[in-house]
Amino acid sequence: MTPAFIPPEAAQQLDWIALTDAIAAGHDLPRAKVADTFLYRDPDTLLSRSAWIDGLGIVVKSATIFPENAGPSIGGAVSLFSDEDGALEAILDFHLVTYWKTAGDSLLAARRLAPPGVSRILIVGAGTVAGSLRAAYGAAFSEVQFEVWNRTHAKAKALAAEHPDTVAVEDLEQAVGRADIITSATMSTDPVIQGAWLRPGQHIDLIGAYRPDMREVDDTALTRTRVFVDSRETTLGHIGELKIPLEAGVISPDHVVADYYELEKFTRAPDDITLFKNGGGAHLDLMTCKYIQSAWTP
Repeated sequence: MTPAFIPPEAAQQLDWIALTDAIAAGHDLPRAKVADTFLYRDPDTLLSRSAWIDGLGIVVKSATIFPENAGPSIGGAVSLFSDEDGALEAILDFHLVTYWKTAGDSLLAARRLAPPGVSRILIVGAGTVAGSLRAAYGAAFSEVQFEVWNRTHAKAKALAAEHPDTVAVEDLEQAVGRADIITSATMSTDPVIQGAWLRPGQHIDLIGAYRPDMREVDDTALTRTRVFVDSRETTLGHIGELKIPLEAGVISPDHVVADYYELEKFTRAPDDITLFKNGGGAHLDLMTCKYIQSAWTP
C-alpha cells in the first residue's frame, strides 16, 4: 500500500533496488562532511542534519519528533543545494525523502548481509517506518512470509491487513527465533530484543534508536553479532545503541566491522549473526534526494 503523501507518478518511477544501487554508488565519492544538531524538550526532539558530498551536492534536513502527538508525530523539511554554486535546487517533501531513505538505507545492508534462502522476515514496531520497511524488503525478497509485532497488537494487525503475506504476532521472542531477518523500528529507550533469542544465520536491522539514550537490543545481542553501520561518524558516538555499550566497555570500536565506505567488507559466513545499525545520516538523505531528482520526472 503506497502512502498518500507519495504521488502515484513517483511510485511508478522510483524503485527500491535502484535506490540501494544509488546509495552504494554515492559511497564511491569522497567521504561526506556531515553535522547533526539536536534540541530537546522532553519528550520532543528537533533534529537537524546536514551533509556535503564533493561532486554531488549539499542537503539540510530538519525533523521535528513529537511522540505524544495525537496525529502525525514526525514532520520536517528537506532543502537540496547545488554543489557548484550553492544555489537552492529543490525543496523536497520530508516524508517522501524519509520514506525512501530510511528503508533504502537498511535494504542496502540486507542485500549484502542477509542469509541465503530468506523465508521469514519480522518487522518489530508498527509505526511510521514499518510500512516502508514492508515495501522495501518485499521488493528485494520474494515468496517471503512477513510477521509484524507491536506493543499494541491492534496496530500490528492494522499494518498486516494492508499487505499480502503479512500477519500480526503477539509473542516477540518466538517471532524473533523463527525469523531470518529481523528489522526493528521502535521508539524504545530500553532494549526490546534480547540477544539470547537470536540464532546463527540471522540478520538484524536496527532503525529506531536515534538519540543517545535509545536502544533496541541488549548487550548480549551486540556481543553475539558481527556489527555493521551505515556511518561510523554518525552512529558510534551519537546513538545509544552503540554509544552506551562502547562507554561501558561492553564492546570496543573495533567490534564494528565496517561502514558503507567499506562495502566490500559487508560479507557473512553461514552461521554468522549479522547486525546493521541504521543511523540515517544526512549524507544518505542527499544520495536519496539526488536519486529521486534523477529518477522522477513530475
